[in-house]
Amino acid sequence: MKIILVFVLFIGLLFSCEQSNNSSLKYESDISQLKQKLDDIYKPGFGEIMGFIQHHHAKLWFAGRNENWDLASFEIHELTEGFDDVEKYQHKRKEAEIISMIKPSLDSVRKAVEEKNISQFIDSYKELTNTCNSCHKATNYEFIEIKVPDFQPYSNQVF
Repeated sequence: MKIILVFVLFIGLLFSCEQSNNSSLKYESDISQLKQKLDDIYKPGFGEIMGFIQHHHAKLWFAGRNENWDLASFEIHELTEGFDDVEKYQHKRKEAEIISMIKPSLDSVRKAVEEKNISQFIDSYKELTNTCNSCHKATNYEFIEIKVPDFQPYSNQVF
């Protein structure tokens, strides 16, 4: 009797393992399909990200020139996020492969902001701008030339 009971329990266990394997295969298939759908979900285009970066590049200038160091620090953070987004969403593009060239210049601006040093900020900001243009040139987008802004494009923000 005990042998029969053990045999029945063993068969039941095997059956539940088989069901579990089938469930695992189904879950793996579902996960694979979801990953494919994620690849097809909207991702920001390269131009959209660069527009975001240009926007924060200009705001950084006015924040720094007006020695609004908290705002300048915030704008550096926003720029960093933008460059990270290039690497994350546009990693297959040549531009993403060399985007790291911007990091030393951005770090230099960050240091000037942390030290609240206006002359260092101006010099490092200009170097950041030149590095942007060097990247554009290296990726055959030299016709997109960035410069130090002449006027505040945002009349609704205090810099």
